[in-house]
Amino acid sequence: MGAAVLLAVAALVQAPSAPPPERAASGGRLEGIARISSRLTGSKMRVRVYSEPGDLGPPPSGPADDPFANIVLYLEDAPALTGAIPAPAGLPTMRQHDERFTPHVLAVPTGSTISFPNDDPIYHNVFSLSRARTFDLGRYPQGETKSLRFDRAGVVQVFCHIHADMSGYILVLPNRYFVTPDSSGRFVMDDIPPGQYVLVAWHERIKPIVTPVRVTSGQTTMLELSIPLTEPTRQ
Repeated sequence: MGAAVLLAVAALVQAPSAPPPERAASGGRLEGIARISSRLTGSKMRVRVYSEPGDLGPPPSGPADDPFANIVLYLEDAPALTGAIPAPAGLPTMRQHDERFTPHVLAVPTGSTISFPNDDPIYHNVFSLSRARTFDLGRYPQGETKSLRFDRAGVVQVFCHIHADMSGYILVLPNRYFVTPDSSGRFVMDDIPPGQYVLVAWHERIKPIVTPVRVTSGQTTMLELSIPLTEPTRQ
């Protein structure tokens, strides 16, 4: 019995240990700063087109207060970016508030459901004729919310049938790698699979600006983007 135990122990000691599981290659990071023309601070004049009463409220927030609020930076779709898109932490929302769409620009991954709550003490009617998503939510009053799913990538321009000066944009993107710079223009994208990509800077008043970037595993790629913007059209 003793010899058998010794042989078993010897075999166990000599057996090669199983190799540890391979760690997935860590992603890389894009980090940088965007610089834009100061002309972006020019605001759009709002004109009442319909006779329905309602306070126009304070001047629109966004460009006048934060020149980067309506800029979206995103990576064009690529094989390395395919796969399941994690569900957002909360339901993306575009509010109707002070007769404006808030936020004016909303970026979401494909498959997202967006809510459209009406905060105003008047009716709104949210609709779009965009190729990426055509819809009409109909009239609904303050306190009501309507929701809609967006499955096709593209730019969706949103309007209100009742208030012609209301407009907003929804960017439906094919992956989760997008960001809006902070108020100083700084931005970060984390956990990007290594590879060669195209970074797109989008704003409603310009043709998208494309920048080739290379992402390296475990490293940070630094960028400085120049985004020239033309003077907004006054109506």
